[in-house]
Amino acid sequence: MFTLKKKILKFHSFLLCIVVFGSIFYSDKALAQDPTFTQFYANPIYLNPALAGSTGCPRIGINYRNEWPQLTGNYVTTSAAFDTYIKSISGGVGLIAMHDMQGQATIQTTMIGGIYSYNLRLGRKFSLMFGARAAYFQKFLDWDKLTFGDMIDPRRGFIFETGDVPRGNGRRGFFDASVGVVGFGKNFFFGLAGHHLNQPDESMILGQSKLPIRATGHVGAEIQLGQRGRYSNKTSIMPNIIYQYQNGFQELNIGSYVRFGNFTFGTWYRNRDAFILSLGLSTEKFKMGYSYDLTVSKLGNGISGGSHEVSLGLNLNCRKKAKNFRKISCPSF
Repeated sequence: MFTLKKKILKFHSFLLCIVVFGSIFYSDKALAQDPTFTQFYANPIYLNPALAGSTGCPRIGINYRNEWPQLTGNYVTTSAAFDTYIKSISGGVGLIAMHDMQGQATIQTTMIGGIYSYNLRLGRKFSLMFGARAAYFQKFLDWDKLTFGDMIDPRRGFIFETGDVPRGNGRRGFFDASVGVVGFGKNFFFGLAGHHLNQPDESMILGQSKLPIRATGHVGAEIQLGQRGRYSNKTSIMPNIIYQYQNGFQELNIGSYVRFGNFTFGTWYRNRDAFILSLGLSTEKFKMGYSYDLTVSKLGNGISGGSHEVSLGLNLNCRKKAKNFRKISCPSF
C-alpha cells in the first residue's frame, strides 16, 4: 500500500511538471497567470499602483500565501511593500518586492519595483489617482528538478536518467511597466490597472515567450450601518467586485467585508474555483489578517488543501499630515 501511494504521489508530481514545463515551451498559447493574493486590499499597490499613498501616512505591508499545500508542487508567494503620500509632489510613492516559488522551487520569480501615483481632486466629493510602476523581474528555472517520461519505469517509478538536456541558462531578467487609475468619493471607489504593458520576454530557455498583459478592474463601496447607538459609524458592509484578465484566463471575485469595530470578516466567491473566508484585526497602528481559500473546483479541497494567506500591516506616524488630504475608504484586507 505504501509503495502504491508513493507511486501515485510521484505521478502527481510528474503531471505537475508536464503542466509547468509545457507552459514554458508554449506560453504564447497557455493560460498564463500572475501570482494572486486573495487579501486583495492588504496588498493594495500590488493590485493597483494608483493606490500608492492612498492612506496619507506611511505604511508597511507583508503578505504570505501558500496555495495548494497538500500537493508536492504547491505555490508559495511572499511580498513586502512600503508606500506613503508626499505633499510636495501631490501624490504617493511606493516600493514593492515579491518572490514566488512554483513546484518546490522548480520555477522562482523575484520582482522589485518602484511606484509613483498622482492625486487629483476633481471636486468637493470626488478624486482621481493615477499610478505607474517600473519593476525588474528575475526568473529562474531549476532544470534538475524537472522530470520527464524517459525517467519512468512501469514498475519502479522514476529511476532512470533523462536524455533531455538543458536548453539555455535557465535565467531571465527583464524590465516591466504597469499603470493604474482609481476614482473615489466618500463611500465608493473604482479602479483599472494594466500590468506588463511592454510584454517583456520571460523565457528561461531558448526561444521567446512574451509575458501577457494582465488587466484588472475593481469596484467597491462602504455602507455604514445604524444611525444611533454605541456602534454607530463603527459597523459597515463593504461589497466588492474584482475582475482580472490575462491571456484568455478570466478571474471574477465577488464578495463583501463586514467591519465591526476593530474586526473585519470577509466572504468571497471566485468563479467556480473557490470560496474565500477571511478574518482581520486592525487598530490605528497595526493590522493582521488571515484568509483561507476553500477549493470547490474538480481539483477538490481534500487533494489541494485549499490555500492559506496571512497579512501584516503597520501604519507609521505622519510627520505632518497633508492639509485637505482626502483618504479613500477601501477595505484593509
